[in-house]
Amino acid sequence: MGLIKALSDSVKGSLADQWLEVLEADNMDDNTVFTKGVTVRRDRRNNNKRGNSDVISNGSIIHVYPNQFMILVDGGKIVDYTAEEGYYRVENSAAPSLFNGQFGSALRDTFARVKYSGTPSYKQQAFFINLQEIKGIRFGTPNPVNYFDQFYNAELFLRAHGTYSIKITDPIKFYSEAIPKNASRVDINDINAQYLSEFLQAFGAALNRMSLEVRISQVMSKLPELSKFMSTELDESWKELRGFEVLAVGIASVSYDEESKKLINMRNQGAMLGDPSVREGYVQGAVARGIENAGSNSAGSAQAFMGMGLGMGAAGGFMASASASNQAQMQQQQAKKEAAGSWTCPKCGKPNTGKFCSECGAAKPAEAGSWTCPKCGKPNTGKFCSECGAPKPDGEWFCSNCGHKNAAGTRFCPECGHAKD
Repeated sequence: MGLIKALSDSVKGSLADQWLEVLEADNMDDNTVFTKGVTVRRDRRNNNKRGNSDVISNGSIIHVYPNQFMILVDGGKIVDYTAEEGYYRVENSAAPSLFNGQFGSALRDTFARVKYSGTPSYKQQAFFINLQEIKGIRFGTPNPVNYFDQFYNAELFLRAHGTYSIKITDPIKFYSEAIPKNASRVDINDINAQYLSEFLQAFGAALNRMSLEVRISQVMSKLPELSKFMSTELDESWKELRGFEVLAVGIASVSYDEESKKLINMRNQGAMLGDPSVREGYVQGAVARGIENAGSNSAGSAQAFMGMGLGMGAAGGFMASASASNQAQMQQQQAKKEAAGSWTCPKCGKPNTGKFCSECGAAKPAEAGSWTCPKCGKPNTGKFCSECGAPKPDGEWFCSNCGHKNAAGTRFCPECGHAKD
């Protein structure tokens, strides 16, 4: 039992008049992955007066549209197929023709493992598999996925939802392994429960690995990389087992669970209060709010201020001590900043913090061995640019002693006589 490609001009216009039966795929929408072939027209002009829905008469025509894969099934086994669009005549006496189309020899190898080598039975059917991208398959984490954040040093939890799409890459394997027995029509959602569980398992594993390098607050900025990873993570196993692969993943949103939100907010508040200037503002604000509340006390401001004075006897010392500590830390930080940016003028010896000497106006000398990348303009001190990787040029150089710019080829600074580093 096989297929013979029919000439297009012999099947145009009056298919039912010329052939016993003309079959094509039943309605196939965006989510349909598999459907049965149905008769295009059955009326008094059709020569197949005693037709049976489970038998394709010898000489019938099967019409295959673009992005459809047609399989000819006899007794539940595939006996022939085509991956090419067009019109095909069923010939029971012919050997399998195997129109591989875009799939090449790989499809023939799969067929060799499942083919039916017997005489035609009394149950012959044509089925069609959708080769288009099957889009809009929804996913969502039923439970929050754990995400150990190195920065917060805490086990946090994420929720995510979105959609993904698949494409059938080995239709024969897909029919053999994924389509339920005796099914005449299958939508992706009819068989997606197992695949969705596997997808979410891989998604959780991907998030766990990401937590080793990426802070939880940066996950949203890494969604393109996560989507790309998920589009390839399951490809090998799904192609090998079921004949389809993940084509694209769209992650609509990622959110924290309530406990994670509380932990993150608490950590962020603690980090802010670690800044003495922020703490000092908090202390001053607390004092101001206390005075304001005392003034609006319904029992009278005098009584409120008297109570506040008694309370300040105990708390005033703490507030003053906290404020003094904040001021001392702010002064220490400022001193460190000034010390980090300070330099001594090589001409007059005056300490400075700006770009020019406040005494003689001399420019701040460049750091020892510093140079500016000619390609990207970034200042550097090593042999290669840290921004673009360009090597340090052998041209002009700056004296590490006085900062004087010297011409290429000179070995000693004409300003101070210091040798080139």
